[in-house]
This record gives sequence, C-alpha cells and structure tokens, in this order.
Amino acid sequence: MGDAHRRVGDFVRLFSDAFYSQEGSSLSPLLSVSSSSTSPFLLSVADGLAAFQDWGRLLKQVDGQLEDILSHLLRAVQSFRAGRFMDAYIAFEKSANAFLQEFRNWESAWALQPLYTIAYEIRVLAEKADWELGSLGKNPEKLKGAGSYLMKVFGALASKGPKRVGALHVTCQLFKIYFKLGTVHLCRSIIRSIETARILILKNKLIKPSFQVTYMYYTGRLEVYNENFLAAEQKLMYALSHCNFRREANISFSPLSYLIPVKLSLGILPTEFLIEKYNLVEYTRVVQALKRGDIRLLRGALLEHENRFLKSGVYLVLEKLELQVYQRLMKKIYMLQRLKDPSKAHQVKMEVVVKALKWLEMDVDIDEVECIMAILIYKNLMKGYFAHKSKVVVLSKQDPFPS
Repeated sequence: MGDAHRRVGDFVRLFSDAFYSQEGSSLSPLLSVSSSSTSPFLLSVADGLAAFQDWGRLLKQVDGQLEDILSHLLRAVQSFRAGRFMDAYIAFEKSANAFLQEFRNWESAWALQPLYTIAYEIRVLAEKADWELGSLGKNPEKLKGAGSYLMKVFGALASKGPKRVGALHVTCQLFKIYFKLGTVHLCRSIIRSIETARILILKNKLIKPSFQVTYMYYTGRLEVYNENFLAAEQKLMYALSHCNFRREANISFSPLSYLIPVKLSLGILPTEFLIEKYNLVEYTRVVQALKRGDIRLLRGALLEHENRFLKSGVYLVLEKLELQVYQRLMKKIYMLQRLKDPSKAHQVKMEVVVKALKWLEMDVDIDEVECIMAILIYKNLMKGYFAHKSKVVVLSKQDPFPS
C-alpha cells in the first residue's frame, strides 16, 4: 500500500510541478496514456492505482481545475492498463476537455507540446475503444467523438497569435480520423481554415517538418481522389523527399503507394528496381500491362489486388488506366503496320483491333471497339478521325499518339 501510495503521489507531484511551472516538455509524457503499457514510470503508476484504491484523496492538495484534469487522467491510465479501452477513452476525453478549458486562458504557447500529445492520444484511444465496441457487437462511435473534440482544439488554435502554429498538428490528426472513417469531404473545411489563417506550412520554421510532411501526404491523397494528378504529384513528391524512413513508424507511411498511380496516370512508368526496393509488387503487372498494351493483364492485376487497391483508395484511378493500355495497343498496331507498309500505317482497320483483343482473350465486337476509339480520340490519347463507313481509324500523320 505504501509503495503504491508513493507511485501515485509522485505522478501527481510531477504533473502539478510541470503544470504550474509551465514546462511543456515535462508535462507531455505524463499525458501519454497509450504508452502506459511500455513506459516504466506510467506502468508503475498504473499498477499503483490498481493497488491503492483511495488514490482520489491525493488530489485534494491541488486546485479544482487541475484536480479535474488529473482525476480523469489517472482513471484513463488505470482503465487502459486493465484493457478497458472504452472506459479509458471516456475518462481521457473528460481530462482533455478540462485541459482545453485551461489552454484557452493562456496567452503564451507553452502548452502546445502537451496539447499535441493530447491530440494524438485521443485519436489512438478512440481507435482502441471502437475496436472494443466492435468486438462487443456495439456501434463504434468514439473516433467520431475524437474528431469533434479535435475540431474544438483546432478552433482554439487557428486564430491570431503564437498558438496558431499548432493548428497543423491537429489538422494531421483530423486527417487521419477522416480518412479512417471515410469522411474525407470534411477535410476541405479544415484546409480552407488553414489557408485563411495564413499558416505558412512550408516556410514557418516553428512548424515541425514531420507535420508538414504529414499535411502534404494527406492533401496529396485528396488530390488523387479528385483526380488533380499534377497537384497530387507535387504534394506527394514533397512528402516522399522529406519523409524520414529511418524511423520505424514511417515504414508503412510511404507516399509511393499513391505516387505510383499518379505517375502512371501521367504516363510515367516506375522502374522494376523501384517496385522491388519498396516491395510494391502489386504494381508489377499493372506496369507490364501498360508497357505491353495488354488489357487482360491489367484487369487481372486489379482483380488480384482488388482489396488492397480499394482499401488505399486508388482502385478507380488504376481502373481508368485502361484507356492508356488501349492507347499502347493501338500504338503497337500502328508501328507494326508502319514496318509492313509505311504508306498505309496511319489507316487502322477495326477488324485488326478486334483480332488483337480476341488474341488477348477479350470478347469484344466492332461496335465496342468503335466506342473505345472514339474515347481515345476525345481524350486526346490518339489523334485522328473515325471513318465509320469503312470501319477504319485514320490516324494523324504527325504525332498520332500524344505523350
């Protein structure tokens, strides 16, 4: 009992000292509930809370607002250690709300680092709480609640003053929540607020590089969903070039999973070395299909890795690569005809295209091929016109396949 009393008492003292002396770097690790299973100090505190049932009386020595923060925080630590994630989230949210109330009253930005920890913790605890709710057959709703809390934090940050540099970190946590919940449309209002507040994402030295990388990564993914491939390429390339892959946490973060579909959509093919180096084997057959003009190979690759592509949100982008595959097929037919009879290379009969597709085991007729040719011309993937009466595509003699 005495040892347990001491452990909890030490935590209360350290937290109070850091809080009143406004030492953000000392306060931040004490708020990291999810590390209570790995941090020796928080682990000992959690065990002390389990052994010392009357730990609440230790909080009588602190003032009301701090008592509110600490009491719920300690309950969160205790519940997390016991594997009761839903209870841990509920308690932590109450503690976080009490902290935010105090944060609004401080003019300086000393508490930004503790607030970053709170923003991270509330998302992680919400995910674990939703997992627990799902395993019990209940509706997982805590991550949505975490998003609502973080919007309040965002509102307290995205204004004038030294605190606004913290808005980018909270934005990154909100992006992670919205992408996980499938509510990416909510990101737009956050991005508008960031731009309106004129938070200089790339030039402000007060903003951590990791926040900038995460922000560019998620906004790049948004550009992919909106098929703004040039903007997506720019943002994802920034994230890729500035990401520190030596950190274990970033190994699964690679922007390449989204950059490759973007590059493919822009007609740029990755090398086999790149695919093998980063273990992106799901794109191997996609690239081969584009090189060969093999629509069957592309569809087979999409079917084989369908779940992975759907989960990452790039399936529809890759599916639209069919037009580029048809363009490549037409280009190969054109080049073969030019070798055989240069004077008639620009005249491609529909029956030749049908035969090529049937050789690829694609069951198509001339009417379907006509539609494909019309789309290729409309999308400027092929220059020429369609002679409907003679069933021939007459290609431009100059640059028939724009790059």
